[in-house]
Amino acid sequence: MSTLRIEGGTLISMDPQRRIIDDGVVVIDDDRIVAVGARHEVAAAADADTLMDARGMAVLPGLIDCHAHAGHGLVKSLGADDGEAWYQACETFYTRASNEDFWAAEASLASLERLKFGVTCGVSLFGGGDSILRTDDPVFAARHCDAVGKVGIRSVLAIGPCRPPFPRRFLRWQGQQSHATDISFDDQLATCISVIEQYHGASDARIQICIVSPTIRREHLDDLQPGSSQLHELQAQARAARDLSRRHGLLFTQDGHTRGSVQYAHEELDILGPDALLSHSTELSEAEITICAESNTRIVHNPSAIASIRGRCPVPELLDAGVTVVLGSDATAPDRSGDMFRHMQQCMHYHRRHFRDPGVIPPGKALEMVTIDAAEALGMKHDIGSLEVGKKADIILVDLCKPHLIPLHMPLYRIAYFANGSDVDTVIVDGRVLMRARKVLSVDEQEIMQRAHTEAERALERADLKHLLNMPDGVWGRSHY
Repeated sequence: MSTLRIEGGTLISMDPQRRIIDDGVVVIDDDRIVAVGARHEVAAAADADTLMDARGMAVLPGLIDCHAHAGHGLVKSLGADDGEAWYQACETFYTRASNEDFWAAEASLASLERLKFGVTCGVSLFGGGDSILRTDDPVFAARHCDAVGKVGIRSVLAIGPCRPPFPRRFLRWQGQQSHATDISFDDQLATCISVIEQYHGASDARIQICIVSPTIRREHLDDLQPGSSQLHELQAQARAARDLSRRHGLLFTQDGHTRGSVQYAHEELDILGPDALLSHSTELSEAEITICAESNTRIVHNPSAIASIRGRCPVPELLDAGVTVVLGSDATAPDRSGDMFRHMQQCMHYHRRHFRDPGVIPPGKALEMVTIDAAEALGMKHDIGSLEVGKKADIILVDLCKPHLIPLHMPLYRIAYFANGSDVDTVIVDGRVLMRARKVLSVDEQEIMQRAHTEAERALERADLKHLLNMPDGVWGRSHY
C-alpha cells in the first residue's frame, strides 16, 4: 500500500456537485481516492509516501472514449479520402493480411496514443466497421489484451461475429506462408466465449470484454423477403449475440445505427436496454428517440466520424429526452485521432452550427460526455468518471501554463474549448503513475512506435495494397477531389 498526494492544482471534480476547487488536493491510497478537497480541508501531507506538485495544472478524471476500433491504428489514411477503398482495405487487412504481431503492435500503439491524450479508458471494436471482426481464433484478441495490459490503461474490447454470409474465410500467417480457414457463426461465438473466459477482468480488472453484433439497417433488409430463411438467420444471429452478452452480464454494443435501425433493433430483435451502447445513431426519428429514452439505451456520438458527415446524431434532442449520450472518437482511421479534447470541441461546434445557436451543448455537458456520463454508459460509474472518495484513482493533470490556455481563470472553458491531448502532463490509472511530464513510464514509447511501423509495412506487403499510400489526383489546388 502506498499513498500519493496531488496538491496545488485546480480540481475539476465531475462529482455530483460539479465542484471546481482551486488549490485542491487529491489523496490516493493504493488504487483508490481517499480524499478530495481544498488544501485547507484535507489533512496535512505528513503521511503521504509521494507528493505531486500540481500547481498550474487542472486535475480531472481520466477521459473515456466510448467508441473506437482495434486495428485502425495501422491503417491510417489508406486510400486517402476514398472511403470505399479504405473500407475494403480494412476487410483485407483484418481477415487476410494480419497476423498475431499486427494485433499486438496495433494495440500497443493505440493504447499509447490514448495514454498520451489522457484517455484512461476506451472501448475498442475488434476490427473495422460493424462487419469485419477478427474472431476466427482467440489468439488475436489475446495478443491485443496482453499489449493493452502492459501499457496500463483500461480497455473494453468489443468482440462478436461478422456479418453474414457464413462461412467467412480468414487467412492465418506463419512467416511468409498463409493458409485459409472457413469460419462459421458458431465458431465465432465459441471464440467470443473463450476470450470472455480468459480476459474479462484481466489486468486487475482493467481489461473488460463486451459483445458487438452487426447492425441490421435498411440496406440489409431490402433484398430479403419477409419470412425468408435468410432473414430468419440474420435475426437469429443478432439475438444469439445479444443473448451471449446477457448470459455473461456484459455490455452490448453496435456500430452504425441510422434511419430506422434503432426501431428495428427494438421492435424486431428486442436487443436494446441500459446495457446497450449504440454508436453513431444518425438520422433518428422521434419514435426512435422515445425508444432510447424508455429503454434507457445509451448512445455514442462520434462527431468527427464520416457517419456524422452523412447524417446527424440528434444529441440535443436525445439529451432533452433523458437519454445518456456519450462521445467516441471512432479512431484512429481513416482521418481522425483519439484526442477526446478535439472531439469535445467538434461536438459543440457541430450541433451549434446545425441549430445556429452558440448555446447548444455547453462545455460542462461536453466534458460530462467524456467523463461521468461515459462511465455510467459503460456501467463503471461506481469506479471511474469523477474525483470522489472511494473511486478508482484514474486521474489526469493538464498543464495550463501554455500560451493558448492563459489566463488561468475559467478552467472548465480552457479545458473544453482550448486544450488538446498534447497538453496532458500526467496520467494515473489505478493509482499507478503511467506518464509524468509527458514521459511514459509503463512501456518503451519509441520501441512501440518502431514496432508498429514495421508491422504496418509487413501487413501492406501481405495485402499487396501499397498503392493505397499514393497521393490521389486532386489533393492540391481544388475544392473537391
